[in-house]
Amino acid sequence: MTASGTVITDVDLGVSAPVVSVKPVVLPAPGRGEDLRVRVSAPATGDALPIIVFSHGFGSSLDGYGPLADFWAAHGFVVIQPTHLDSRTLNLAPGDPRTPRIWRFRVEDVKRVLDQLDFLETSVPGLGGRLDRNRIAAAGHSFGGQTTGNLLGLRVLDPETGEGEDLSDPRIKAGVLLATAGTGGADLSPFAAEHFPFMNPSFTDMTTPALVVAGDRDDSPLTTRGPDWMADPYFLSPGAKSLLTLFGAEHSLGGIPGYEVKETTDEHPGRVALIQRATWAYLRHALGIEDAGWPALLESENPLGRIESK
Repeated sequence: MTASGTVITDVDLGVSAPVVSVKPVVLPAPGRGEDLRVRVSAPATGDALPIIVFSHGFGSSLDGYGPLADFWAAHGFVVIQPTHLDSRTLNLAPGDPRTPRIWRFRVEDVKRVLDQLDFLETSVPGLGGRLDRNRIAAAGHSFGGQTTGNLLGLRVLDPETGEGEDLSDPRIKAGVLLATAGTGGADLSPFAAEHFPFMNPSFTDMTTPALVVAGDRDDSPLTTRGPDWMADPYFLSPGAKSLLTLFGAEHSLGGIPGYEVKETTDEHPGRVALIQRATWAYLRHALGIEDAGWPALLESENPLGRIESK
Protein backbone atom coordinates (compact mmCIF):
# COMPACT_ATOMS: atom_id res chain seq x y z
CA MET A 1 0.00 0.00 0.00
CA THR A 2 1.36 3.42 -0.86
CA ALA A 3 1.52 6.20 1.67
CA SER A 4 -1.38 8.63 1.93
CA GLY A 5 -0.99 12.20 0.70
CA THR A 6 0.52 11.33 -2.67
CA VAL A 7 -0.61 12.19 -6.15
CA ILE A 8 0.24 11.11 -9.65
CA THR A 9 2.40 13.87 -11.04
CA ASP A 10 5.10 12.40 -13.28
CA VAL A 11 3.46 9.90 -15.62
CA ASP A 12 5.07 10.04 -19.06
CA LEU A 13 2.04 10.44 -21.33
CA GLY A 14 3.97 10.58 -24.57
CA VAL A 15 2.64 12.55 -27.54
CA SER A 16 -1.07 13.27 -27.86
CA ALA A 17 -2.42 11.86 -31.13
CA PRO A 18 -5.18 13.26 -33.36
CA VAL A 19 -8.48 11.50 -32.71
CA VAL A 20 -11.09 10.20 -35.14
CA SER A 21 -14.60 9.91 -33.65
CA VAL A 22 -17.71 8.48 -35.30
CA LYS A 23 -21.28 8.68 -33.99
CA PRO A 24 -23.82 7.28 -33.96
CA VAL A 25 -22.95 3.74 -34.92
CA VAL A 26 -26.22 1.82 -34.62
CA LEU A 27 -26.21 -1.79 -33.42
CA PRO A 28 -29.40 -3.84 -33.84
CA ALA A 29 -30.72 -4.83 -30.41
CA PRO A 30 -33.72 -7.19 -30.61
CA GLY A 31 -35.78 -7.23 -27.44
CA ARG A 32 -34.35 -3.93 -26.19
CA GLY A 33 -37.02 -1.72 -27.71
CA GLU A 34 -34.40 0.66 -29.12
CA ASP A 35 -31.37 -0.08 -31.25
CA LEU A 36 -28.10 0.60 -29.45
CA ARG A 37 -26.41 3.84 -30.46
CA VAL A 38 -22.67 3.98 -29.92
CA ARG A 39 -19.80 6.43 -30.31
CA VAL A 40 -16.35 5.15 -31.27
CA SER A 41 -13.25 7.32 -30.78
CA ALA A 42 -9.75 6.23 -31.74
CA PRO A 43 -6.28 7.67 -32.24
CA ALA A 44 -5.59 8.33 -35.90
CA THR A 45 -2.29 6.47 -35.67
CA GLY A 46 -0.95 3.39 -33.92
CA ASP A 47 -1.56 -0.34 -33.93
CA ALA A 48 -2.56 -2.98 -31.38
CA LEU A 49 -4.84 -0.43 -29.72
CA PRO A 50 -6.39 -1.45 -26.39
CA ILE A 51 -10.11 -0.87 -25.88
CA ILE A 52 -12.16 0.90 -23.20
CA VAL A 53 -15.95 0.47 -23.15
CA PHE A 54 -17.36 3.36 -21.12
CA SER A 55 -20.72 3.22 -19.34
CA HIS A 56 -22.20 6.66 -18.67
CA GLY A 57 -23.99 7.82 -15.54
CA PHE A 58 -27.78 7.95 -15.23
CA GLY A 59 -29.30 10.18 -17.90
CA SER A 60 -26.17 10.83 -19.94
CA SER A 61 -25.38 9.50 -23.42
CA LEU A 62 -22.66 8.74 -25.95
CA ASP A 63 -21.98 12.48 -26.07
CA GLY A 64 -20.95 12.71 -22.41
CA TYR A 65 -17.65 12.38 -20.60
CA GLY A 66 -15.54 14.16 -23.19
CA PRO A 67 -12.77 14.97 -20.68
CA LEU A 68 -12.12 11.24 -20.26
CA ALA A 69 -13.01 9.82 -23.67
CA ASP A 70 -11.04 12.45 -25.58
CA PHE A 71 -7.99 12.04 -23.36
CA TRP A 72 -7.95 8.25 -23.50
CA ALA A 73 -8.37 8.21 -27.28
CA ALA A 74 -5.64 10.81 -27.76
CA HIS A 75 -3.31 8.63 -25.70
CA GLY A 76 -3.68 5.29 -27.39
CA PHE A 77 -7.05 3.73 -26.50
CA VAL A 78 -10.09 3.02 -28.62
CA VAL A 79 -13.02 4.33 -26.58
CA ILE A 80 -16.52 2.94 -27.18
CA GLN A 81 -19.47 4.74 -25.57
CA PRO A 82 -22.95 3.19 -25.73
CA THR A 83 -26.10 5.19 -24.95
CA HIS A 84 -28.06 3.26 -22.32
CA LEU A 85 -31.85 3.20 -22.07
CA ASP A 86 -31.93 5.61 -19.11
CA SER A 87 -30.41 8.37 -21.26
CA ARG A 88 -32.30 11.66 -21.33
CA THR A 89 -31.93 11.52 -25.12
CA LEU A 90 -34.33 8.55 -25.19
CA ASN A 91 -36.83 9.97 -22.69
CA LEU A 92 -38.31 6.71 -21.45
CA ALA A 93 -41.61 7.20 -19.64
CA PRO A 94 -41.46 6.56 -15.86
CA GLY A 95 -43.86 3.65 -16.23
CA ASP A 96 -41.98 2.00 -19.09
CA PRO A 97 -42.00 -1.78 -18.50
CA ARG A 98 -38.24 -1.90 -19.11
CA THR A 99 -37.49 0.33 -16.14
CA PRO A 100 -37.21 -2.40 -13.47
CA ARG A 101 -34.55 -4.12 -15.60
CA ILE A 102 -32.77 -0.95 -16.69
CA TRP A 103 -29.61 -1.98 -14.85
CA ARG A 104 -29.63 -5.34 -16.64
CA PHE A 105 -30.10 -3.76 -20.08
CA ARG A 106 -26.99 -1.69 -19.37
CA VAL A 107 -24.87 -4.80 -18.84
CA GLU A 108 -26.31 -6.32 -22.00
CA ASP A 109 -25.42 -3.13 -23.90
CA VAL A 110 -21.74 -3.52 -23.05
CA LYS A 111 -21.76 -7.20 -23.96
CA ARG A 112 -23.44 -6.35 -27.27
CA VAL A 113 -20.64 -3.87 -27.96
CA LEU A 114 -18.06 -6.60 -27.38
CA ASP A 115 -20.00 -9.03 -29.56
CA GLN A 116 -19.99 -6.48 -32.40
CA LEU A 117 -16.37 -5.33 -32.37
CA ASP A 118 -15.92 -6.40 -35.99
CA PHE A 119 -18.73 -4.08 -37.07
CA LEU A 120 -17.61 -1.23 -34.83
CA GLU A 121 -14.06 -1.51 -36.14
CA THR A 122 -15.25 -0.95 -39.70
CA SER A 123 -17.31 2.07 -38.66
CA VAL A 124 -14.22 4.23 -38.10
CA PRO A 125 -12.20 5.06 -41.21
CA GLY A 126 -8.73 3.57 -40.98
CA LEU A 127 -9.37 1.58 -37.80
CA GLY A 128 -9.57 -1.84 -39.45
CA GLY A 129 -7.02 -4.34 -38.12
CA ARG A 130 -5.75 -1.99 -35.39
CA LEU A 131 -7.63 -3.29 -32.32
CA ASP A 132 -6.03 -5.40 -29.62
CA ARG A 133 -8.93 -7.64 -28.61
CA ASN A 134 -6.92 -9.23 -25.82
CA ARG A 135 -6.71 -5.92 -23.98
CA ILE A 136 -10.22 -4.76 -23.17
CA ALA A 137 -11.22 -2.67 -20.16
CA ALA A 138 -14.56 -1.37 -18.91
CA ALA A 139 -15.05 1.94 -17.13
CA GLY A 140 -18.06 3.81 -15.81
CA HIS A 141 -19.25 6.69 -13.65
CA SER A 142 -21.99 6.50 -11.01
CA PHE A 143 -24.69 4.14 -12.39
CA GLY A 144 -22.13 3.27 -15.04
CA GLY A 145 -19.76 2.25 -12.27
CA GLN A 146 -22.22 -0.38 -11.12
CA THR A 147 -22.62 -1.52 -14.74
CA THR A 148 -18.86 -1.86 -14.97
CA GLY A 149 -18.80 -3.70 -11.65
CA ASN A 150 -21.33 -6.23 -12.96
CA LEU A 151 -18.95 -7.04 -15.79
CA LEU A 152 -16.10 -7.51 -13.29
CA GLY A 153 -18.09 -9.87 -11.05
CA LEU A 154 -20.30 -7.63 -8.90
CA ARG A 155 -23.67 -9.30 -8.31
CA VAL A 156 -26.99 -7.52 -7.81
CA LEU A 157 -28.72 -9.40 -5.00
CA ASP A 158 -32.41 -10.17 -5.14
CA PRO A 159 -33.93 -8.52 -2.02
CA GLU A 160 -36.07 -11.59 -1.36
CA THR A 161 -33.73 -14.50 -2.09
CA GLY A 162 -30.41 -12.79 -1.40
CA GLU A 163 -29.02 -14.38 -4.55
CA GLY A 164 -27.37 -12.68 -7.50
CA GLU A 165 -26.51 -13.80 -11.02
CA ASP A 166 -22.96 -13.79 -12.33
CA LEU A 167 -22.91 -11.34 -15.27
CA SER A 168 -19.14 -10.99 -15.50
CA ASP A 169 -17.44 -11.13 -18.89
CA PRO A 170 -14.02 -12.77 -19.28
CA ARG A 171 -13.22 -10.57 -22.26
CA ILE A 172 -12.85 -7.63 -19.86
CA LYS A 173 -9.46 -7.75 -18.17
CA ALA A 174 -9.61 -4.61 -15.99
CA GLY A 175 -12.01 -1.89 -14.89
CA VAL A 176 -12.32 1.66 -13.58
CA LEU A 177 -15.22 2.45 -11.22
CA LEU A 178 -15.78 6.19 -10.77
CA ALA A 179 -18.04 7.43 -7.94
CA THR A 180 -19.75 4.04 -7.68
CA ALA A 181 -22.41 3.15 -5.13
CA GLY A 182 -21.65 0.89 -2.18
CA THR A 183 -23.76 -1.69 -0.40
CA GLY A 184 -27.55 -1.64 -0.22
CA GLY A 185 -29.94 -2.64 2.54
CA ALA A 186 -29.72 -0.46 5.61
CA ASP A 187 -27.06 1.70 3.92
CA LEU A 188 -29.60 3.08 1.44
CA SER A 189 -31.68 6.17 2.04
CA PRO A 190 -35.47 5.56 2.09
CA PHE A 191 -35.74 7.16 -1.36
CA ALA A 192 -33.09 4.87 -2.86
CA ALA A 193 -34.56 1.78 -1.22
CA GLU A 194 -37.97 2.58 -2.71
CA HIS A 195 -36.94 3.58 -6.22
CA PHE A 196 -33.70 1.67 -6.91
CA PRO A 197 -33.99 -1.93 -5.69
CA PHE A 198 -31.08 -2.90 -7.95
CA MET A 199 -28.78 -0.90 -5.67
CA ASN A 200 -28.11 -4.00 -3.62
CA PRO A 201 -24.68 -5.15 -4.79
CA SER A 202 -22.38 -7.82 -3.48
CA PHE A 203 -18.70 -7.25 -4.20
CA THR A 204 -17.59 -10.68 -2.95
CA ASP A 205 -17.11 -12.05 -6.47
CA MET A 206 -15.76 -8.90 -8.11
CA THR A 207 -12.35 -10.42 -8.72
CA THR A 208 -11.26 -8.66 -11.93
CA PRO A 209 -8.55 -6.02 -11.30
CA ALA A 210 -9.98 -2.53 -10.91
CA LEU A 211 -9.25 1.04 -9.95
CA VAL A 212 -11.92 2.62 -7.74
CA VAL A 213 -12.11 6.43 -7.75
CA ALA A 214 -14.03 8.16 -4.95
CA GLY A 215 -14.47 11.73 -3.76
CA ASP A 216 -14.21 12.39 -0.03
CA ARG A 217 -17.08 14.93 -0.30
CA ASP A 218 -19.37 12.78 -2.43
CA ASP A 219 -22.23 12.85 0.06
CA SER A 220 -24.88 11.03 -1.97
CA PRO A 221 -28.61 11.37 -1.15
CA LEU A 222 -28.87 7.66 -1.96
CA THR A 223 -27.13 6.55 1.22
CA THR A 224 -27.21 7.20 4.96
CA ARG A 225 -23.48 6.61 5.34
CA GLY A 226 -21.79 9.55 3.68
CA PRO A 227 -18.83 9.68 1.27
CA ASP A 228 -17.10 6.54 2.56
CA TRP A 229 -19.93 4.54 0.89
CA MET A 230 -18.24 5.13 -2.46
CA ALA A 231 -15.14 3.25 -1.31
CA ASP A 232 -17.05 -0.02 -0.74
CA PRO A 233 -16.16 -1.41 -4.19
CA TYR A 234 -12.51 -1.27 -3.12
CA PHE A 235 -12.70 -2.45 0.47
CA LEU A 236 -15.33 -5.17 -0.04
CA SER A 237 -13.98 -6.79 -3.21
CA PRO A 238 -11.20 -9.38 -3.43
CA GLY A 239 -8.18 -9.46 -5.66
CA ALA A 240 -5.95 -6.75 -7.06
CA LYS A 241 -7.62 -3.40 -6.52
CA SER A 242 -6.51 0.21 -6.16
CA LEU A 243 -8.34 3.18 -4.65
CA LEU A 244 -7.85 6.80 -5.66
CA THR A 245 -9.46 9.08 -3.07
CA LEU A 246 -9.86 12.64 -4.31
CA PHE A 247 -9.77 15.39 -1.72
CA GLY A 248 -12.68 17.83 -1.93
CA ALA A 249 -14.34 15.95 -4.79
CA GLU A 250 -18.10 15.58 -5.06
CA HIS A 251 -20.03 13.25 -7.36
CA SER A 252 -18.80 14.79 -10.62
CA LEU A 253 -15.20 14.37 -9.43
CA GLY A 254 -14.22 17.83 -10.61
CA GLY A 255 -16.01 17.73 -13.96
CA ILE A 256 -15.64 14.38 -15.73
CA PRO A 257 -19.27 14.20 -17.05
CA GLY A 258 -18.48 16.76 -19.75
CA TYR A 259 -17.05 20.13 -20.61
CA GLU A 260 -18.76 22.82 -18.49
CA VAL A 261 -21.82 20.67 -17.81
CA LYS A 262 -24.38 21.99 -15.38
CA GLU A 263 -24.35 18.96 -13.05
CA THR A 264 -20.74 19.63 -12.07
CA THR A 265 -20.88 21.08 -8.56
CA ASP A 266 -17.15 20.90 -7.80
CA GLU A 267 -15.42 22.14 -10.95
CA HIS A 268 -11.69 21.57 -10.67
CA PRO A 269 -9.57 21.17 -13.84
CA GLY A 270 -6.60 19.92 -11.83
CA ARG A 271 -8.68 17.13 -10.33
CA VAL A 272 -9.94 16.10 -13.77
CA ALA A 273 -6.37 16.08 -15.08
CA LEU A 274 -5.35 13.81 -12.21
CA ILE A 275 -8.15 11.37 -13.04
CA GLN A 276 -7.18 11.39 -16.70
CA ARG A 277 -3.58 10.56 -15.95
CA ALA A 278 -4.27 8.09 -13.15
CA THR A 279 -6.82 6.06 -15.10
CA TRP A 280 -4.60 6.02 -18.19
CA ALA A 281 -1.59 4.84 -16.22
CA TYR A 282 -3.60 2.27 -14.28
CA LEU A 283 -5.17 0.70 -17.36
CA ARG A 284 -1.85 0.47 -19.15
CA HIS A 285 -0.52 -1.32 -16.09
CA ALA A 286 -3.53 -3.59 -15.57
CA LEU A 287 -3.70 -4.57 -19.24
CA GLY A 288 -0.02 -5.44 -19.31
CA ILE A 289 1.01 -2.67 -21.70
CA GLU A 290 3.46 -0.85 -19.47
CA ASP A 291 4.21 -0.94 -15.75
CA ALA A 292 6.53 2.02 -15.45
CA GLY A 293 3.75 4.60 -15.12
CA TRP A 294 1.81 2.91 -12.32
CA PRO A 295 1.94 4.13 -9.71
CA ALA A 296 4.18 7.09 -10.42
CA LEU A 297 3.85 9.07 -7.22
CA LEU A 298 5.51 12.11 -5.72
CA GLU A 299 4.95 13.85 -2.42
CA SER A 300 3.13 17.16 -2.66
CA GLU A 301 2.47 19.91 -0.14
CA ASN A 302 -1.06 20.35 -1.52
CA PRO A 303 -2.10 16.91 -2.73
CA LEU A 304 -5.27 16.40 -4.69
CA GLY A 305 -5.70 12.84 -3.49
CA ARG A 306 -4.10 9.62 -2.37
CA ILE A 307 -3.71 6.17 -3.84
CA GLU A 308 -3.70 2.85 -2.01
CA SER A 309 -3.61 -0.67 -3.36
CA LYS A 310 -4.10 -4.23 -2.19
